[in-house]
Amino acid sequence: MTRPPAWAWAPFALALGILVIPLAGLLATVSWSQIPELLARPTARDALGLSIRTCLASTVVVMLLGIPAAHILARSRAWWTPWARTLVTVPMVLPPVVAGMALLVTLGRRGLIGEKLDAFGLQIGFTTIAVVIAQVFVSLPFLIVALEGAIRASDRRLERAAALLGAGPTRTFLQVTLPTVLPAIASGTALAFARSLGEFGATITFAGSLQGVTRTVPLEIYLLRESDSELSMALAVILLGVAAVVVGISMRLQVRSSHD
Repeated sequence: MTRPPAWAWAPFALALGILVIPLAGLLATVSWSQIPELLARPTARDALGLSIRTCLASTVVVMLLGIPAAHILARSRAWWTPWARTLVTVPMVLPPVVAGMALLVTLGRRGLIGEKLDAFGLQIGFTTIAVVIAQVFVSLPFLIVALEGAIRASDRRLERAAALLGAGPTRTFLQVTLPTVLPAIASGTALAFARSLGEFGATITFAGSLQGVTRTVPLEIYLLRESDSELSMALAVILLGVAAVVVGISMRLQVRSSHD
């Protein structure tokens, strides 16, 4: 294995410090003994419960949509594939507030589609469904990008062999393709869940901040940062812990997938 040059350790240490020191400061400031009491408050319970429910729902939707989409992008050679791949990636770099505005002007009460739905008594904006949609919008690309790369790198000879033995596209996809990229599916799903859990900008713009309805943990942290800093930091630590666990699992799965 080629060793990195000696000078690279200085920027490495600086980069690590920039990323780690603020997180360490948060962990050092929070009142650990009061966390159980703080999280027992109604506002904290409502925010945590809503975040868990919406993140689980959005993750299921992401898997149902993202796995087939990643397979099509990985196997398609059509002229439109690069354009579709670009469109899928855009929400990953789009400012969250812009994503929320896009959802609002499309699915809001006076939006292009939302206005027609409102005529039938269906309202999406500023509801719990809006929270799920916002989370899906920002987290779906994480699964698609991670899984598409794994499918493109997988051995296509297994799929060709299955086709020669009479397996149809659906059976080949379910019994041959998916089992070979399970670590990538798990890793991408974990990243999508973590992204949904931390979603803020698109949610507050498209869904608002109604306690028990649309106010997830990131929104609660934002609202409490001045009025109740202790609870705000306790919730921040919970998000940090969950994100660290999820990303850690995702990294282990990626390493295992690359070794396989």
